Amino acid sequence: MNRLLVGIALFAALGCSAQNKFPDPAADEPVAAAKGRQTAVFAGGCFWGIQTVFKHTKGVVSSTSGYSGGTKKNPSYEEVSSGSTGHAESVKVVYDPSQITYGQLLKVFFSVAHDPTELNYQGPDHGTQYRSAIFFVDAEQQKVAKAYIDQLNAAKVYKHPIVTQVSPMAAFYDAEGYHQDYAELHPDQPYIYINDLPKLDALKKKYPELYTGKK
Repeated sequence: MNRLLVGIALFAALGCSAQNKFPDPAADEPVAAAKGRQTAVFAGGCFWGIQTVFKHTKGVVSSTSGYSGGTKKNPSYEEVSSGSTGHAESVKVVYDPSQITYGQLLKVFFSVAHDPTELNYQGPDHGTQYRSAIFFVDAEQQKVAKAYIDQLNAAKVYKHPIVTQVSPMAAFYDAEGYHQDYAELHPDQPYIYINDLPKLDALKKKYPELYTGKK
């Protein structure tokens, strides 16, 4: 990853162009009647921050940093970072649909986890490996994701159009062990406390009902 600190403080104000009141998805799956396990995969820049946000989101069983969206099997971090694999740094979220809906996960993703209007970059990180993307696992997720993007664009929640790709999830490859829980293990690293910890703070402040504290 390119860890340039030039202008990085601007990225810390994630979602500054969005309205304070972020709408709920008009189209969403209902809360499940019984406990279960479902999977969602998101990409939006460096996976460190996104992983820690979802780790502390109500109803999330696990969040794993990895790679998705490309053609290379079992890619390494170095290969993905080169931009040659087609993969994006991604996070696989396993959640309990009786505790949180897919639409609520999308709301967190779009409002606090990243800026969905930045095309093929997030803050200081540039390249298609940092693109904004949703990798849906079934037709229902595809429908809900596309409807929510249309809803946010129509409401002009952001000053610029959302550029998030909505694509089928063909494969997900776990990132190397040292990338897992990286933000929480390295809270004093400049990149982390400038870029990633503010996302966790935003989750806590904007959606206290969804924030679970330490896990």
